[in-house]
Amino acid sequence: QVRLVESGGGLVQAGDSLRLSCAASGRTFSRYSMGWFRQAPGKEREFVAAIWWSGTNIYYADSIKGRFTISRDNAKNTVYLQMNSLKPEDTAVYYCAADAGASTLYWRTQSYETWGQGTQVTVSS
Repeated sequence: QVRLVESGGGLVQAGDSLRLSCAASGRTFSRYSMGWFRQAPGKEREFVAAIWWSGTNIYYADSIKGRFTISRDNAKNTVYLQMNSLKPEDTAVYYCAADAGASTLYWRTQSYETWGQGTQVTVSS
């Protein structure tokens, strides 16, 4: 099982960029599919992006498509979320998650067994 630690959040202005990182412990990171989710105050946790263990399949939520990019570096046990053209509605706590089962239901929180503690992203207008 992996342990996940997110970093890179912060306070930025609309239009700025941020890159989130999710560092994983454990030697089996390359076998996990990884996802990014976010949760705004008073709202449910929602899917943002996912990348297969091999990196061959990548999926995005419609709300961030074209602005965010997910990637992974298995040699560094790290998954990234590059966020460009940030909007105030992107404000949320961002979580990374790991799925050992390669579920095709990548948008569901229930598909992921392990979660990080989250990192706050705040976008001011």
